[in-house]
Amino acid sequence: MSVRRPAYEVAHVDELDEIPVAHGLVWRPVRRRLDVRAFGVNAYTSEEVGGQVVEEHTESQLGHEEIYVVLRGCATFTLDDEEVEVRGGSLVHIPEPEVRRVAISREPGTTVLALGGKPGAPYEVSAWEAMFLAIPAAERGDFEEAIRIHEEALAERPDHPALLYNLACMEARAGKHLDALLHLKRAVDLDPKYARFARDDTDFASIRAEPGFPG
Repeated sequence: MSVRRPAYEVAHVDELDEIPVAHGLVWRPVRRRLDVRAFGVNAYTSEEVGGQVVEEHTESQLGHEEIYVVLRGCATFTLDDEEVEVRGGSLVHIPEPEVRRVAISREPGTTVLALGGKPGAPYEVSAWEAMFLAIPAAERGDFEEAIRIHEEALAERPDHPALLYNLACMEARAGKHLDALLHLKRAVDLDPKYARFARDDTDFASIRAEPGFPG
C-alpha cells in the first residue's frame, strides 16, 4: 500500500538535519526531508568565513543544469575564471554543466540552496546523497548503519559503481571482508578506475593482501 504524501509541507532551513561533509561544509538534506522526487534540491551552510558553501566541481558527468540561491549571508562564487559576489536573496544560474564552480562564504552562517537536474531526463536521486548521509555513522564507527544506508540506496540503483565502492569501504572497516571483496570487484567491473582508487585507499588495508583484491 502506497503512503499518501501530504498536500503541502513547510520547513525552515534551520529545522533540517545538519551533516558535516568536508572542508567545513554542512549539508542540509532538503530533498530527503521533504521527499522531493522531481528534481535535486539541498542546502549547504558554512558557519565560518572562508568555508565552502559549494564544493568545487563541474556537472559534466551528470549533465545537470543548476541554480544556487543564497538564502542568507554572502558568498563569492568562482565560475571558471570569474568571481562573483552574491548576497542573500540573489540567484546564480549555471545552465552549462562544464562550468567549474565553487563558492566561499564571506559571512558567518552563509547558507546556499542548490537546485538542479538534467534537462529532458527523468530525475534520479544522486548517489552522493547516500554517501554524505553515511559520513556521521562512519565517523563514529557505526559501520552497520553506514552499510544499511548504502544498501538502501543500492536497492534503487543496484549497479552504481560509486555506491558499491563505498559500500565495500564500510564493509572492510566492519570486518566483513568477503562482502567487501565482492562489492569492490563489482564496482571495478562496472568502472575500472575504482581498481586504481582501491590500491591506495586505507579503508581496504585489512583486505589488500586477500586473493581477488584488484591489482
